[in-house]
Amino acid sequence: MKLATLINQLADEDTSALKTLSLVVDWIRPQRGETVHNATDRMKQLEGALTENLDVHLTVSGRLQEWLDQAQFFQLLSGLGLYSRRGFLKEIGERLYERINPAPKDRNNVKNVLFVVFHRKDDAEWIHRIPDEALIRLLTTLWHFSPSALERTRNRIYSQMLNALEMMSIWVAAEELEPNILRLNPKIIDRESAFVALQREIAALVQSWGHALQEKESVELDDAHARVLIEQCREEIDRLQRKSVTAGSTMALTHLLERLHQTLDRIEHLLDILDPADPVKRLNRSVELFKTLVQASAERHGVRALWRANLRLMSRSVTENASDHGEHYIAGSRKEYLAMLASGAGGGFIIAFMALIKIQILQLDLTRGWETLWVSLNYGIGFMIIHMLHCTVATKQPAMTAASIAEKVEQGEQGRANARKLAELLVRVGRTQFVAIMGNVAVALSVAFAVGSLYSHVQGVPLISTERYDYMLTGIHPWQSLALMYAAIAGVWLFFSGLVAGYFDNRAAYLNLAERLEQHPLLRPLMPPETRARFGAYVAEHYGALMSNFVFGVLLGVTGYIGYLLALPIDIRHVAFSSADVGYAMSVFIPGASDFALFTLFALLIGGVNLIVSFTLALNVALRARNTRISSFPKLIKAWFQVVAENPVALIYPPRDPLPEPDDLKEAQPDSPQTKAENKEQRQKALQK
Repeated sequence: MKLATLINQLADEDTSALKTLSLVVDWIRPQRGETVHNATDRMKQLEGALTENLDVHLTVSGRLQEWLDQAQFFQLLSGLGLYSRRGFLKEIGERLYERINPAPKDRNNVKNVLFVVFHRKDDAEWIHRIPDEALIRLLTTLWHFSPSALERTRNRIYSQMLNALEMMSIWVAAEELEPNILRLNPKIIDRESAFVALQREIAALVQSWGHALQEKESVELDDAHARVLIEQCREEIDRLQRKSVTAGSTMALTHLLERLHQTLDRIEHLLDILDPADPVKRLNRSVELFKTLVQASAERHGVRALWRANLRLMSRSVTENASDHGEHYIAGSRKEYLAMLASGAGGGFIIAFMALIKIQILQLDLTRGWETLWVSLNYGIGFMIIHMLHCTVATKQPAMTAASIAEKVEQGEQGRANARKLAELLVRVGRTQFVAIMGNVAVALSVAFAVGSLYSHVQGVPLISTERYDYMLTGIHPWQSLALMYAAIAGVWLFFSGLVAGYFDNRAAYLNLAERLEQHPLLRPLMPPETRARFGAYVAEHYGALMSNFVFGVLLGVTGYIGYLLALPIDIRHVAFSSADVGYAMSVFIPGASDFALFTLFALLIGGVNLIVSFTLALNVALRARNTRISSFPKLIKAWFQVVAENPVALIYPPRDPLPEPDDLKEAQPDSPQTKAENKEQRQKALQK
């Protein structure tokens, strides 16, 4: 559209205020291939054209002033950009129905006007890049107020802001009666919480400011105490979030706590705009709020942003527990390192026999359905036994450790952790993963080879047939089969099993599963109270891990059957089972030392794909759940290389555990001279070391 055409349409007396705003935004909006500089240039052209055409300028300004005198801001300020109180499913359903059968728009409702004017999904992107000064200059040009009209409009908008401020404080106070909040903190109803105190302070503030607005007096009550209460409310929400990790969370609770954060941010934003002591801050925060509301309005034209936000909340409610448990899968000291090696070796020992059972099942010539059932149960129950015996399946670690890494990344983005600490954590994670895999692979391969050789020696016939021998070795060959693609599918199931673990751990905490089982009526006749208590505590502690291992085993078992039904090349390859297959195959015939080493390397390559896929997916979900990202990736890589360069051996073996500092030694009792002498001698020895 040419500028002259726009001016003619704006000058038309039949053009409404809504049409005027739509024409202006359509004129400014950058077209495909344009930048924000083109938009600012058109803004300057429009300002110049209105200044030169005084009649058109007065017509447009009067039209918009008349609309503004009737405009309603309450729904805009108290609802737009905040999570709905109706829940995710109802909200997404209403948005979809709105696209099919749009409701008539109230032209005096500013929320509806923004929805119509900024009707493109990418409007939020370019409006955020417009300089604040250019945006303020355009708005002051469109609304050319007289002094009396300016004061009248400002008072009217401020009055609606005060109304929205008070209503949002009431909503915040009412949220503490939600069952999910009371479950996490039952004592909150026995005392005046920060939420209720904030509502009372905001009510007094609104009354004082409203009176000053009407009587044109100076404000007697400032908002300093209200801001202190807002911080106390945020601290209470943070405590509730931390409590939900151990007490269990739900999608509704995560949604509620996030909505409380958003509402408090909006209250603080309005306080900044209403603050009479700082006009510059008022103006800057007003422009910031305008851009935020435009973004929220543009996102209402689709469901992608809503879906993405709720997926983030859902992921966070699941990965919080994974983060809490992830620290147990990161070995820091040599003692923990050797313990992880022993745990991985135990897992490899059991997996060797799981692979043997699978071989026997496959040689029974069962139908594909029954074969899949027994193989799935073998995997699922075997993985559960591995966990119950405190052993480790190495490839299940990334799904747990990724959440811990994401937590450290979030702290780094907030200034609480630096790239050096994160790099050291990555080295510890990689080292722990290495030793666990070595334990799995070395023991699974060795035990499988020993069992196969013993069987051949005792029975006089090989454990597996020639056809099975060729199938097993070809199946892990990276270019003679689709082994690496199958390994990637197994990596996806590893990632999914990590989500299952987080979900069921969270579910156990939410349901208070330990006490439920302890008081279960069916268990009372079977177990004494102490046994029930121990049983309930064990199930509650390991519920997520047990369910995760069983689900992972079932997924491994049914994948090949799904490929069979769909006539597609779909199967799985797992590093530990591939190592056991190499051991059983080599017990029949060893082509040579080089071939033995080559197929072992192929098994490790499968493990690498397992780890990379599962860790990448798990870290991506964990970062999205925390709404953060690794922004300084080159800095992190540099820090990682620095850590490795200082101690290359630390990549696979931890450094010596640090000696205790003299100040860390146990203090002596003041009335015990013998203890003082012993502690003095210990300090001298420590200093000498």
